[in-house]
Amino acid sequence: MNNPVPVIRSSEELVPAADRSRTIGDILVDSGRLDPEKVALIVAQQEKDGSQFGEAALALNLVTKEDVMFALAHQYDYAMLLPGASPVSKELVVAYSPHSTVGERIRALRDQLALRWFGNDPLRKVLAVVSAEEREGKSFLTANLAAAFAQQGLKTLLIDTNMRNPRQQQIFGLERGPGLSSVLSERVTLATAIEAVPTIPGLSLLIAGSLPPNPSELLGKPAFARVLLYAASNYDVVLMDTPSGNACSDATIAASRAGGALVVARKDKSMLAGTSKFAKGLRDMGVALVGSVLNDA
Repeated sequence: MNNPVPVIRSSEELVPAADRSRTIGDILVDSGRLDPEKVALIVAQQEKDGSQFGEAALALNLVTKEDVMFALAHQYDYAMLLPGASPVSKELVVAYSPHSTVGERIRALRDQLALRWFGNDPLRKVLAVVSAEEREGKSFLTANLAAAFAQQGLKTLLIDTNMRNPRQQQIFGLERGPGLSSVLSERVTLATAIEAVPTIPGLSLLIAGSLPPNPSELLGKPAFARVLLYAASNYDVVLMDTPSGNACSDATIAASRAGGALVVARKDKSMLAGTSKFAKGLRDMGVALVGSVLNDA
């Protein structure tokens, strides 16, 4: 399961909800990718050679293949993001550019995880995404996998257990508020802390929240087990982002609670000895290593 996944950063904006009755031309005009005069030229080309709207538009070089895929995704209720004013980061490649090489690789990884972990046992709902060191791409990968599962129509929850250097709130552009730390310290309820991600239907996020002085101790509390029990009972897929495994015990605790882990490493950065030692430690704790991903950027 080695899939190189480069990181991309910026901001983007979600297209309005799909309307299956609208034509590709309507969608492209409304999104500013075509004007009515060009639509008239495309329709004339269709009448001339009997081609589909997208084929005619491409033949006239009036749109790109990405424009056509965008319109089709809009028709089929497949969440896609457009560059714009939204605070959501462009790191969410599966929504911003789902037909790119990176997007295809993430969906392939999603499908492998569905077969290897989520699809084998109804009790397997939770998976930790881990790495031995920081800056190996696990937050990027976790966010994109969560969005990809939601795009598949699965009710998905992403939990940011990194209460030391959290990233998910930044990736999804959510405002600071109560999160996992507040839930585990019993200052807010879980239902209050979980937020639906408006740009990705079916995806919810439990951010890390305020940075506590005792993250390992919080993850070791029975309250964390209750959080995962609730999540597994109410969602089809639960993914956990984690801090680096060699820096603290947080990732090991989270993976042990999940029962399974996906190990992430980065080409030309990760040390094989450190990653192997970390993975062996997880196995010794009874954690199933579902697979590994090698980032190449």
